[in-house]
Amino acid sequence: MTDARFADGAEQPLRLRALEPGDLTVISALVQDGVFLRADMRFARKARRFAVLLNRFRWEHSADAISPPERVRAMLVIEGAMAVQARGLPQGDDIVLSLLSLEWQAAASPEDDPGGRLVLTLAGDAELAVTVEALEVVLQDVTRPYAAPSGHSPRHPD
Repeated sequence: MTDARFADGAEQPLRLRALEPGDLTVISALVQDGVFLRADMRFARKARRFAVLLNRFRWEHSADAISPPERVRAMLVIEGAMAVQARGLPQGDDIVLSLLSLEWQAAASPEDDPGGRLVLTLAGDAELAVTVEALEVVLQDVTRPYAAPSGHSPRHPD
């Protein structure tokens, strides 16, 4: 028997769940440079769910320099959402937003309160802060991969 390799999942749709901060680090790396429209975000207050339908860059597929860059539509779902606050978010449903990272901010007393805030940092100094009962984030690919329209991997200047 051999251990699983990173490349083994390259052709399968992702379905990951983060219940601990270490798990969230993996999901954050996979959604980096995901793009979405403001209209693709939903906060279902009664269901306590915040969801974003995004075009995720397939970092796991593009790990080798040979494969052409791909994107895939994916759902990023934050369960137990009680409130959502936005800072610096541009107005208009047709504005393209770029997700840079996810960060967990635990409650002041995590042993008494498993809740906290999940901060979605966006390009242009914008952010969304989702107050949650506990850390539970799901990332699931919902379409087949497609060629990245730009034809190249996202790059960030130093």
